[in-house]
Amino acid sequence: MPSLFKPCLGRSIVLSLFAIHLQAVAQDNPEAAGPRELSTITVNASADASRQGLLPEYAGGQLASGGRVGILGSLGNMDSPFSVNSYTSRYIEQLQASTVADVVRHDPSVRVARGFGNFQESFFIRGFLTASDDIAYNGLFGLLPRQATAAELAERIEVLRGAGGFLYGAAPSGGGIGGTINVLPKRAGEDPLTKVGVGYGSGGQSQIKADISRRFADDAAGIRLNAIKRSGNTAVDNEHTKLDMYTVGMDWRGERVRLSADLGYQEHKLREVRPNVTLQAGLSALPELPSNKRNFAQPWTYSNERTTFGTVRGEYDLNDSITLWAAYGMKHGKEENQLAGLTVTDAVSGKSTFSRFDNSRRDEVKTGELGLRASFETGPVLHELVAAASLYEHKEKNAWAMGSVQDSNLYEPVNYAPAPISFSGGDLGSPALVGRTKLSSYTLGDLMYLWDDRLEVMLGVRHQIMETRSYDYGTQALQRKDRQQHTSPAVGLVFKLNEEWALYGNYTESLAQGALAPTRFDNQPVQNGGERLSAFVAKQKELGIKYDNGSMGGGLSFFTTTKPRGVVNNDLRFVESGKDRHDGVELSFYGQLSDTLRVLGGVTALDAKQKNTGDPLSDGQRVIGVPRWQGSLGLTWDVPKVTGLSLDTQLLATGARYADAGNAIRVPGWVRWDLGASYQRKVSGVPMTFRASVENVADTAYWASVGGYPNNGYLVLSQPRTFMLSVSAEF
Repeated sequence: MPSLFKPCLGRSIVLSLFAIHLQAVAQDNPEAAGPRELSTITVNASADASRQGLLPEYAGGQLASGGRVGILGSLGNMDSPFSVNSYTSRYIEQLQASTVADVVRHDPSVRVARGFGNFQESFFIRGFLTASDDIAYNGLFGLLPRQATAAELAERIEVLRGAGGFLYGAAPSGGGIGGTINVLPKRAGEDPLTKVGVGYGSGGQSQIKADISRRFADDAAGIRLNAIKRSGNTAVDNEHTKLDMYTVGMDWRGERVRLSADLGYQEHKLREVRPNVTLQAGLSALPELPSNKRNFAQPWTYSNERTTFGTVRGEYDLNDSITLWAAYGMKHGKEENQLAGLTVTDAVSGKSTFSRFDNSRRDEVKTGELGLRASFETGPVLHELVAAASLYEHKEKNAWAMGSVQDSNLYEPVNYAPAPISFSGGDLGSPALVGRTKLSSYTLGDLMYLWDDRLEVMLGVRHQIMETRSYDYGTQALQRKDRQQHTSPAVGLVFKLNEEWALYGNYTESLAQGALAPTRFDNQPVQNGGERLSAFVAKQKELGIKYDNGSMGGGLSFFTTTKPRGVVNNDLRFVESGKDRHDGVELSFYGQLSDTLRVLGGVTALDAKQKNTGDPLSDGQRVIGVPRWQGSLGLTWDVPKVTGLSLDTQLLATGARYADAGNAIRVPGWVRWDLGASYQRKVSGVPMTFRASVENVADTAYWASVGGYPNNGYLVLSQPRTFMLSVSAEF
């Protein structure tokens, strides 16, 4: 947008809102029959080429009435032996969410962190880390952008809680232990849609976007286009972000055949974004919080990412009982970064150091899945059988370079010109192949329904084969080759006490490549340095109860999950020893409290401990970055006396966490309060929506996350108070 337009846009939205309200009031005369109800455009979209289609919204419209349960397909909440929150596009728009993280941070089981040394969105789910690489796109891993994904491309953003080895397979980066995030793309609904909007936020962040869909050929074919351009400074001093995203989704529905395809492109540029804060080894105190508006980034730092991705999917009904399906996806990603994370060396004065780190990366992903679903009966038992085979291949090209260490300060940053390169690996201009990953699996599952569907039993198994190769940065010589495999069983149960209450339970596993042995430990060589341990298998047990009366729903679950650890023993060998054990309780609730009041929220209590670590300083201590409790509460009120006006409030809270394995550095908890409002009105027959929101109303400074990469306790400072205004029109 022209620079002149940016500072005027926010004021224009406010003035437009006031003028249109006055116009609407003038048009309403006392003799009118009453306030007019706005027509709602309902998009009955199917997110893939499935016979099931997209499950309908639950009362209140913030969640769906169920979600995708991996290989089992879409299941209603009361029919699933797992806990799933499926956030709708309506809720995504209500939050004015920019990325997937802006949505899932409101899930009571999820907290958002950052990747190691960069700005990659990372997630604690039930206290276990999941990187953005491990987000699924319509059931397939590794296709979305690595750093962050624009929320506007999603029809639904689903959070499936629990280990996903059987349901989704091994996640590429070893996540999926505490849960899986799945993004469902948009499809053309039954009614034509042309929606355009503009927005403005704190610091001068402006945006313009469009969402257009049509159906053709007697509604058999559909196309949906989404575009978003977002650019400007943020509420943090001198921080600048820019994002362009374009997607097209197509589908075709025949009598027996259903096809869909998606193509997306996202370019994400960051300039002088405030980095993570690492505490130097040996520090036992936490530095005081700096101002949440203060930026301690070096002015030359940046992160550029471009990603092109696409999928195709098809289903064919052999008959009324048997359906074949196939899906395939590809991604090409390109990243260029110049980073400078801050390391605090003195917690009292804020004295710090940083070093320049350049990185150039290319990612190529190809992934696919073939499967069969069959329904049949054996006596009184109805079976829903699923069998599938999947393949994931990833080629990573990388190069890096480092500059010398320079001094700065957390509270009074010192800016420098970029330091000369002193160490490097590979050619930044032409990064070479450094790694290959191949994941293949074979899956068989059966959902059995008994006693007039009051009892549901799930049995399943997935055999996973994991192959990795790593190459020298300079010569591309093969350095290491690993091949591991494991068979993951799964059992689930649902028993419906009556139409409103159901008991459920499950046992599942997740699978990840075994940890890689370090070459040195305490300045001594490790005997098996560079070797990879056997595959790490995390095991989860869960029991819970669900409630659904059609207007209000919720659940209470108890779970325990164990994850193996790798340690260097007294003989200086890296071995599997000990585990992280997470015992937890989750309470969630959602729906329509009354005709005008909607609610969404929950609380998670976690006891996450390090067990049998072999180190007396860490054994029995809490896992880095995981609080004892966390929760969220959202309320939305449709104001009765003002047609089209809704007010909402969001409350996020997180308990204290530790930044080190020995639990010497305690990081206080935090509470964030957000406010929002939307106003809908027809103007000259055109439905328009005006939105305003304020994040972090109290402008509280806090350490928003601790860690985001295993066994690291780096800190991320909270965002300051942030305003956002937007207006959209539907034609």
